[in-house]
Amino acid sequence: MKQFYNSKSLLRLSFLFVLLFSVITVVNSCKKDDDEEFQDHLVQFEVKTSAGGVIKTIVTQVGTSQNTMYNTLQTPLNSPWTSGEFFVNSSQAQLNLDANAELPDTDSELIINLWIDGSIVKTDKKVGKGTLVASIDYSFLEL
Repeated sequence: MKQFYNSKSLLRLSFLFVLLFSVITVVNSCKKDDDEEFQDHLVQFEVKTSAGGVIKTIVTQVGTSQNTMYNTLQTPLNSPWTSGEFFVNSSQAQLNLDANAELPDTDSELIINLWIDGSIVKTDKKVGKGTLVASIDYSFLEL
């Protein structure tokens, strides 16, 4: 009879151990789900023209925050122009860069680049004479 009682206790103890192990496993797996899915990225906008080109306007947008710059005597936009590096969280989703420039020759170039984490991820190049417009749209979201 005593042997039966011990095997019954052993069975209860084993069941308790399996239940405790299962609860710990579930709790630990849920912790991994809480990892942050958004990351910070180092971003820089760049606009440049070939010799003789004059940048007229630059528009940058990060998420819903837009900034428009005009070439004036007080705020000249010299080529090459860069925004300087800044951090953007990928939750911002959308980056936009637009620029227009007055170019003197048919082989003149307007080039805009989007740098993310030290690499050019997108570029737009326009070649020609007169007022040309270049545009880049970039999203961190994978569609």
